[in-house]
Amino acid sequence: MTTPEHSDTHHSPASLTAALEERNALRADVYLLLARLVREAPNAELLDFLAALEPDDENSPLKRHWASLSLAARHGHPGTLHDVHFGLLVGVIQGQLVPYASWYLTGSLMEMPLVALRHDLKHLGFERAAHVKEPEDHFSAMCEVMAMLIESRAAAQAAFFKRHLSPWALRFMHDLAQVEDPFYASVGALGEAFFSREGDQLQSDPDAQVVTFSPPPATLGEGRPN
Repeated sequence: MTTPEHSDTHHSPASLTAALEERNALRADVYLLLARLVREAPNAELLDFLAALEPDDENSPLKRHWASLSLAARHGHPGTLHDVHFGLLVGVIQGQLVPYASWYLTGSLMEMPLVALRHDLKHLGFERAAHVKEPEDHFSAMCEVMAMLIESRAAAQAAFFKRHLSPWALRFMHDLAQVEDPFYASVGALGEAFFSREGDQLQSDPDAQVVTFSPPPATLGEGRPN
């Protein structure tokens, strides 16, 4: 995995476009990596990949976090991390952390943040796969949506981030960065730095002001979503 090079005023329009495409490809990759590591523990293949990471941009603000994750991956074992992941993010009833927007924003599961998210996902043309049992406001599902929006160059990515990830994802990553396990703490630290940068960059994106979603219709007596 590489980090995008910084552009300057001497670059041609073609090279600037290529640099932007590379940066967006990296952003999508980070969203997908965070999604996978929160949803499931890394297998041996992924640990080997992470252990071999050598970010090539000395000026990247994420460089030290990639280095920490790579170091933790070198000392990680799939079986041990499976148990760690279960305790942290799954649990018999629930894990140490609960990676759902509704939980972070209301203190309960299956609340209005999920209703609003489902409304916007329908507006964007996304629907939950039949085999997926977790609600759509799971951190990993939302990161996967962001990756797809980035890969399709959708203007809605800034608005989706601002409406559905910005209110809680940074706090969740901060909490993950505080856990005792060095591997998952490094995942949280990387995610915290990444989401902080995403927030700064997408906040200034004009599309964040142009693309909006209408609020979900209120239905009396509707109760909680399934």
